Amino acid sequence: MITVSRSRRAAIKKSASEIRARSLHSGHGVEQTADEICAELPEVRSLEAWRLALGWPRSRTIEQVGALYRSRGLLPPGLSESMLCRWEHQSYERPSTEYVEALCTVYQARPDQLGLGRTVDREPAKRERPSVYSAPGPEACVLPARESMVTMTTSAGLPAVRDSLHLALLADPAGNSAVVDLVEAAIEHYALGYSKHPPHVLFSEVHGARGLLMQALTSSAHTSERIEIELRRGVGWLSALLGNLAFHLGDPTGARVHLATAVAYGDRVGDVRLAAWAWGAQAMVARSAGRHSAALAHAERGAACAPSGLPRAQLHAWARLPSLAELGREREADAALAEATRELESDAQGWAAGRFGYDAAEHALHEADAQRALGRAERAMACAEKSLNAATVGTPGWAAAALVMAQAEAA
Repeated sequence: MITVSRSRRAAIKKSASEIRARSLHSGHGVEQTADEICAELPEVRSLEAWRLALGWPRSRTIEQVGALYRSRGLLPPGLSESMLCRWEHQSYERPSTEYVEALCTVYQARPDQLGLGRTVDREPAKRERPSVYSAPGPEACVLPARESMVTMTTSAGLPAVRDSLHLALLADPAGNSAVVDLVEAAIEHYALGYSKHPPHVLFSEVHGARGLLMQALTSSAHTSERIEIELRRGVGWLSALLGNLAFHLGDPTGARVHLATAVAYGDRVGDVRLAAWAWGAQAMVARSAGRHSAALAHAERGAACAPSGLPRAQLHAWARLPSLAELGREREADAALAEATRELESDAQGWAAGRFGYDAAEHALHEADAQRALGRAERAMACAEKSLNAATVGTPGWAAAALVMAQAEAA
């Protein structure tokens, strides 16, 4: 990957604009303009070149992708400028199959024209120009084996989980021990595979599963109090997932509703871990809106009810630490980090995977972000590097660590 300074990036943007103006004057199309940008600006890869040839800023691409989803009756995905930037600049970063299809559609291009075909576009200037055009969209995509597998899991595997729950409830509409076991397995499936599926697709499946539990709880058939409690616990955890998904889909008010429901059900069934996690997620939502005092209040409530060990460490590092750092309360932020470390050391089981879990990469990421907010750039970079090394390359957590690293370097 070619490293490009900020000043050079600005010069590239200006040069690309000049190339586009020249191409338009000569009557060239988008593809030829993109080719010329790649030829004259070797740092630019095909995906970015096509956007520059259109004359679009990244915000325009995001708007167009959102409009495409709405035209299909779907919620817009969680596409951001930082995600698009990584796809454009880093050869080892690649959008999912669903995003490839969306980009091809809004750009009116084929995957190979955007450097998103079977092979990674490492040398944009040498890209072959195809002589035959095909329609943009999914039929033009050549799917790598791994992405084909993930797509299959999304399209077939997710609905099958909900169907299994439905079948179990058809046999016993009010629920039984087998249904409770199935609910726990479904929640684990959704939590562990959270980042593998498009957020709006997973949202629909989780919402459907929660609806099945609501029907069971309102059924006229009799069941034991223990089963009712466990079904309500399932409703709470599924609501927590919906809140997190709504947040990633750009719906903070919806996220607050779902997370408040999760807290209420956690309190009702006495699941303090559920209530604590939902309070932490509410802190995350408030913090993203710049409501740092409200975020801290949510975080404090979560930490107060969190079980000792990993759950409490998570609340201190994920919810309290960044809120205190954003408020500039340095000593309290350091104390929150120290408390999180003590809780981690006291937990014999250690890290846990999944959306509701907590691992070394995430812990280092939150510390890095807090150090950045406190103006400690070198500490932030060291923690971000630690998070990068602990995370799986290409995952959202890895990308978040890379972003914090870049922000700390720019500070």
